Amino acid sequence: MNSSTKIALLTGSTGFLGTYIKSELDKKGYKTITLGRKKTDIIHDLSEGAPKITGHFDYLIHCAGKAHVVPKTEKEADLFYSTNFMGTLNLLDGINQNGSNIKCIVFVSSVAVYGVNEGVNINETFPLLATDPYGKSKISTEKAIEDYCNANNVKCCILRLPLIAGDNPPGNLGSMIRAIKKGWYLSIGNADARKSIVLAKDVASLIPNLFEKSGIYNLTDGYNPTFRELELAIALYLNKRVPLIIPQFMANFMAKTGDFLGKGSPFNSIKLRKIQSTLTFLDEKARKELSWKPHSVIDYYLSMSKFQVPNFKFQEKE
Repeated sequence: MNSSTKIALLTGSTGFLGTYIKSELDKKGYKTITLGRKKTDIIHDLSEGAPKITGHFDYLIHCAGKAHVVPKTEKEADLFYSTNFMGTLNLLDGINQNGSNIKCIVFVSSVAVYGVNEGVNINETFPLLATDPYGKSKISTEKAIEDYCNANNVKCCILRLPLIAGDNPPGNLGSMIRAIKKGWYLSIGNADARKSIVLAKDVASLIPNLFEKSGIYNLTDGYNPTFRELELAIALYLNKRVPLIIPQFMANFMAKTGDFLGKGSPFNSIKLRKIQSTLTFLDEKARKELSWKPHSVIDYYLSMSKFQVPNFKFQEKE
């Protein structure tokens, strides 16, 4: 290895976003040391204590953590604290024990820290209001990393991400894609609520440019598609029929039925409100300070579609 080769320590390398980041670092000539519970260079569960990190490294990209899911039990809720927050404290302890003169930490956080289900163009100055276990764990983790960086003169970049798109994404977007693929997906009413979303490959390509930076940044694709636009683009991408549209009154009835059935129901009034509420975030700070130039998620899915519709056009963004 060339003595000038920069070395990055990457957690979460086997996850959805982590695989994109690992590929980008390799492409840019970095030597990447991976840390995780399996199939990594350093095999360790961060929730169980400080890892033993040997050898020198220059940068840390912390991408590992428990994903945003609704906990069904108190024990599941506690996992967000032990995995995301305590796991990060253990990681920072391991870095201290290693003794490397680390230059920068990049932490992949979430817009969930803002704790809102609706809003337009929320920027980084918005208060952190999350009360759910996931959002709270991300807030605590952000602060722990900022405190560590301030105390040790280390640059700190925190990326707050919305839905992440790409091939076989996790979370709600992945569920939508699977449902459309199987023909189970139902579109509701006008489906005109907008949601912020970002491509995993765009986030990954930005990472190496952050190692000399400090700051907190929202990242989005800048377009914030409507549900209808996303549904149609994914259907074209999968070469599947356009999802069936059900009227609002029918969706309301289904949601009320879900409320009656209780926690075991996959659809209820809370989920309906989230689906039909616009929630977008502003990435202007990243565009100005990081030269952030993302690609449209809609264009990404359409570009891979083998099925073209004549005169297909999305509505203009207001």
